[in-house]
Amino acid sequence: MDGLNQFLGAVVAIGMSADMLVVVWATLLGIVVGMIPGLTATLGVALVTTLTFTMEQNTAILVLICVYIGAIYGGGRTAILLNIPGTPANAASALDGFPLAKQGRAGEAMAVATSGSFLGTMVGMVGLALIAPWLAEFALDFTSFEFFWLAVFGIVLCGQLTSMDDPLKGWIAGFLGLLVAMVGQESLHAYSRYSYGILDLEAGFGLLPVLVGAFGCAEVFVVMRQEATTLVASQVGGVLRSALKSFRYVRTWLRSGVIGTFMGVVPGVGEDMGAWVSYAAAKRASKTPDDFGKGSTDGLLAAETGNNAAVPGALIPVLTLAIPGSAPAAVLLAAMVIHGLRPGPLIMVTQADFFYSVVAMVFWASVAMLVLGLLLTRPLLLILKVRREWLMGIIFVLCAVGSFAIAGRLFDVWVMIGFGLIGFLMRETGFPIAPMILGVVLGPILDNNFRRSLSLTQGDPIPFVTRPISAVIALLVLLMIVLALPPVRRMLGQAKVRLLEGRRADG
Repeated sequence: MDGLNQFLGAVVAIGMSADMLVVVWATLLGIVVGMIPGLTATLGVALVTTLTFTMEQNTAILVLICVYIGAIYGGGRTAILLNIPGTPANAASALDGFPLAKQGRAGEAMAVATSGSFLGTMVGMVGLALIAPWLAEFALDFTSFEFFWLAVFGIVLCGQLTSMDDPLKGWIAGFLGLLVAMVGQESLHAYSRYSYGILDLEAGFGLLPVLVGAFGCAEVFVVMRQEATTLVASQVGGVLRSALKSFRYVRTWLRSGVIGTFMGVVPGVGEDMGAWVSYAAAKRASKTPDDFGKGSTDGLLAAETGNNAAVPGALIPVLTLAIPGSAPAAVLLAAMVIHGLRPGPLIMVTQADFFYSVVAMVFWASVAMLVLGLLLTRPLLLILKVRREWLMGIIFVLCAVGSFAIAGRLFDVWVMIGFGLIGFLMRETGFPIAPMILGVVLGPILDNNFRRSLSLTQGDPIPFVTRPISAVIALLVLLMIVLALPPVRRMLGQAKVRLLEGRRADG
């Protein structure tokens, strides 16, 4: 009951203050960022973080959460009208959104996407308010041994889920990120590692330049290689009526909201898998699964509900474990630290008011997303008519300025360009970028807790696998690796085929 009162108090406080203007412009900015092919939610949050240094901490976090939620929603517009997801999280939305637009139902598709995004964020917000306090209390039992295994678990799981066909590529990307995080002076004794006498490397690679390069600069290179696209529809209608109709699909948005929330909680997985798993679940449960991929409103609603529900879900491990649930959440975590906030297991003890303020921020951002998305459907289409050559040039300049503004070092601009090239090459060769970024974020956590644990045990590694929680997480990591090995997967596949054949023979 105290939590509900604190949440309602935070909602009223934001609603009755000048922060409502912040909610409106930041959410609109996020929608625009998500709509533009080549800009992602991660890049949007990273660039805006550089503009929040002089803001009061709660206002700064409010801006970033609004941009985050708006960007994940905005990416659905380009998925529907251009068949190009504005963000990777909207890839599943293109499967049914684009066919709907080609059928002359672009307005209906965008209305369904808007209402689904709102409902998904609401379900995720409830999950955030209920799960995070429990997880924070549970995490109080974690020590350096458990946090080490939690970091390994996040990287292995993210690598496997973002590269289902070849998990090895995902794991290589994740551990490449760990190597990047090892560069510079280590935290316990300030010993320099992998700097090779280069002074700029003593401080390591900055997280934001790496993020901006791997997601933003690389996206510029990728987009410029593709052919230009044109809008399927420039006129839309029936938006409000279609939005109200989509509220009837109660089972779809509730199921997708719950799935998206739990996908968000998984470290490094986030909105992409929230959309795909929700879409797959909706297709399995549908009475007309053949309509999926041909213009199914049920499929579009599931995808948009799932990816937006993952946003509050991704905030759960950020606030309670200081481990990001997705790439944009990793930038948000860095921004919280920059602004003097300390997410982690003690947040419900030392900063409970901030936690409920974050829940209220999610609420107002989702309301602004719903209102702006419905009222500005037609005007926002003008953004998609801007020539991409001009747009990509502006984006590249913003990437460079944002990277330089963080610490005023030209070196960070070169880091941004270098990781842009690395990100581009990884995409061209089929390596996922998300595990690498998660490795960069979790690298210090893994490194510090590993060496702290060995210091406590005087070099004895046995407690890593004998402590109850550590043993369970270590077993899960081992199980995921074994099940992903090609011989094991083939053996399980053959066993499944034999089981199905046996059932058919009995039938």
